[in-house]
Amino acid sequence: MPAADLHLLIDAAREAGQIATRYSGETAQRWDKPDGAGPVTEADLAVNAMLEQRLPAARPGYGWLSEETEDSDDRLDKDRVFIIDPIDGTRSFAEGSRTWAHSLAIAEQGEVTAAVIYLPRRDLLYAAAKGQGATLNGAPIKVSDISDLGTSEILAAKPNLDPRHWQQGEVPQFKRVYRPSLAYRLALVGQGRFDGMLTLRPSWEWDIAAGDLIIREAGGICSDRTGQPLRFNNAHPRLNGVIGAGADIHKTLYARLDPKSAGIQP
Repeated sequence: MPAADLHLLIDAAREAGQIATRYSGETAQRWDKPDGAGPVTEADLAVNAMLEQRLPAARPGYGWLSEETEDSDDRLDKDRVFIIDPIDGTRSFAEGSRTWAHSLAIAEQGEVTAAVIYLPRRDLLYAAAKGQGATLNGAPIKVSDISDLGTSEILAAKPNLDPRHWQQGEVPQFKRVYRPSLAYRLALVGQGRFDGMLTLRPSWEWDIAAGDLIIREAGGICSDRTGQPLRFNNAHPRLNGVIGAGADIHKTLYARLDPKSAGIQP
């Protein structure tokens, strides 16, 4: 089933790209969600509407979790669930940037089994199915094999380097880089373009699910900030941060984090 599900997600992601690119950045209507939940554009809603119509129709027994759909407890009774971010990096999209993505995943009993991250403006389609490896535009990818954190490039927002998060307040030395889409950051680690990624703040499942499988199928490790494997389709769909990298870099990052800092927000 993961292979068939992956084909479904790939086709849906490409259609999502066709819809989103009909809108042109700053000319797309934009407004802020209530309670500081961030911006949304008409493109987000148009993509979500297509996906919500197309995907459950193809898999009527699957549950549904999307950033742009009001959540329902119905999904908790489903063995399989779609986990969707119609546009990850909405601010970048509204600014006319190319670094936004469609993030589509299917989880079975909490584990992601099929995943796509698609950046239509960059013509990058990352994909993975459980047990079948990860690809970029159809070619196999694997995580970086760098083992020395000091020479690594890690995708992370600057607040993650607050000394309060690290053992004895000592921030490890590595080259910090950044991309606005969290899904894209995960995909870049799976590609081996960067050596790891780190976010210590609570993270929505729809930002993470697809990238989790892509990194794991590319030979890496993806966990929460405490080193625990990620599980999806939770009643409250947020995860306790994310560390994604090859085995050595992941181990070093996790070991350097202060476990007592888990409740501190970046």
